[in-house]
Amino acid sequence: MEREKPNFDILGRIDRERLARGWSEYTLAENSGLTQSTLSTWRRRNLQPNVTSIEKICHGLGITLSQFFEEDTAVHHLTEEQKSLLTIWDRLSPSQRIAILDLIRAFLPE
Repeated sequence: MEREKPNFDILGRIDRERLARGWSEYTLAENSGLTQSTLSTWRRRNLQPNVTSIEKICHGLGITLSQFFEEDTAVHHLTEEQKSLLTIWDRLSPSQRIAILDLIRAFLPE
């Protein structure tokens, strides 16, 4: 007999990712191109966003759909320094991430 997988909590995952970055619902809406009222309505009415909306959320969070749906997101193979960098990275807006990447690339040899 095949065991059924539990349902993936999409709204819970969105909230965990948002809170991990220290973002308000408004910040997530701004970064994803959705309205804050859309995000609030999902939670208030326990509605599931469609794939297009989830893609927008992922883009705003700076993660892929695959990363969003990973069940075990723990990163065990990183050093403490790398984990620290990723924690900071997660709190940056998309435009801040671009600026940081440009700065890092400027340090690399050609």
